[in-house]
Amino acid sequence: MKCRYVYVVASGRNGTLYSGVASNLARRIYEHRTGAVDGFTKRYGCKLLVWFEPHSRMEEAIIREKQLKGGSRAKKISLIETMNPDWCDLYENLNS
Repeated sequence: MKCRYVYVVASGRNGTLYSGVASNLARRIYEHRTGAVDGFTKRYGCKLLVWFEPHSRMEEAIIREKQLKGGSRAKKISLIETMNPDWCDLYENLNS
């Protein structure tokens, strides 16, 4: 079963946050890390994968992403710290 992911990348602990959705999370985070695509994450240095959530359908992932984007910063930080209290970069463990 193929997963779709909603994710949050950050510039650092309590730094700038960006939420997105991807069908290939490892590839998409690699693009953020290397600055392969111009845009918000490249401009603000959002390279650390600090949170993600799998979904079985893209429609579900997009709805969840919109919830995150419409929510407060405090809610995003709470979500991150529930899964990843030390704000570790989760990218390194994606392919493990």
